[in-house]
Amino acid sequence: MNNVQTLQEKINYDKTFDCVQCGYCLPVCPTYETMERETHSPRGRINLVKLVAEGKASVEDLQEPIEKCLGCMACTTVCPTNVQYGQILEGAKEVIEDHQVKSTWQRKTEDFMFGSFFPSGKWMETLGNFTWFYQRTGMQNLVNSLSLTKIAPLHLDQFEQVLPTQPSPKKRSKRSKRYIRHKPAVAKAAFFTGCVMDSVFFETNENTIELLLRSGLEVILPEQQTCCGALHAHSGKVENSRELAKRNIRTFEEENVDYIVNNAGGCGARLIEYHHLFATGSSWHERAKVFVSKIKDISEVLADVEGLEFTKPTHRTVTYQPSCHMTNVQGIKSPPLELIKRLPGVTLKELERPDFCCGSAGIYNMIHYDESMDILDLKMKDVCEIQPESIITTNPGCLLQMRLGIEREGVSHAMDALHLVDLLLEADPRVKSVRS
Repeated sequence: MNNVQTLQEKINYDKTFDCVQCGYCLPVCPTYETMERETHSPRGRINLVKLVAEGKASVEDLQEPIEKCLGCMACTTVCPTNVQYGQILEGAKEVIEDHQVKSTWQRKTEDFMFGSFFPSGKWMETLGNFTWFYQRTGMQNLVNSLSLTKIAPLHLDQFEQVLPTQPSPKKRSKRSKRYIRHKPAVAKAAFFTGCVMDSVFFETNENTIELLLRSGLEVILPEQQTCCGALHAHSGKVENSRELAKRNIRTFEEENVDYIVNNAGGCGARLIEYHHLFATGSSWHERAKVFVSKIKDISEVLADVEGLEFTKPTHRTVTYQPSCHMTNVQGIKSPPLELIKRLPGVTLKELERPDFCCGSAGIYNMIHYDESMDILDLKMKDVCEIQPESIITTNPGCLLQMRLGIEREGVSHAMDALHLVDLLLEADPRVKSVRS
């Protein structure tokens, strides 16, 4: 196979012909709305991919438009010809990654972050424990008073302000790997903890386990599970993502479970696409399909629990900011809204444009901060028009982004943001048919 054929195969050239350049994607694309350039629309990017594959444009011409794409997949929900934009985008990122010339420092940093840091439960635990120490000892106040955070790279000073309070290392270390409260359990679930979720939103993960137990499930936390690989794929490191997929498939195969439950829209979107990483008909493709068939978001599980009641009124007005990857990739739309509407004392006010991306997109908001903030400002304009007391999300990146939006709007005294799981547990859910 020559270089042109290899490039065309990797960049998914054959899939670009499904795009008829109709423009239905333009009104729903956040970057097209904020940047107002055809090259930053889905059809514009697809056209560039086609030109690169045909040798009529360089990979360098493709890099900036592709890197500025959020990958929110809103375009796929309105496309009349079912263009596989996600696969085209992922292929383009892999080609760009292959062609980039990087310094030794940059290469070593990326190798550590993607090869060691995110996939390692130990590193994630260390990050959480360090954040606890940073918050608990007063170091955070000291650093902020001296304005030292302003020298941090990737605008980390902005995100540092909106991190949740971390649990102690002792509490983290006490977590079990297997839980059962009701015998017999109605089902057996393996919980996919995620890397960022378990590090930064450990308490939300604990609340997820509690909700599953209250619903009558046995819960297992496979010890060898690792990062879902979404961040790797978003950065063009598809082979790394494939290796992480293999590790997770092997790990969860060892447990005979009914469900593999996650609580992060971005993780769930990667997990349900594992079979696309392997050649059709291969053994890994077949194993991945079995794995994918068991993937469930926590909201799907809870919405289907018979007899689940929320017993404690939670008097607040909320709005729901759906995760793009949860709605556009996983196709999960109604379960979170159904659960919110069942909460006593909660008033739901829906956004005018709920499906418009918040601008988080993994680490997009760090790498492309200014572009991300342009999109966030549009989202917060929508939020502020209905003035909720709480913004409910289903993804860690979205949650941090919405907290940052609240700070940018100066409304933290009247508004907060929290994960759906945390709101549900506040309402003290009980299952009538299951005895405590």
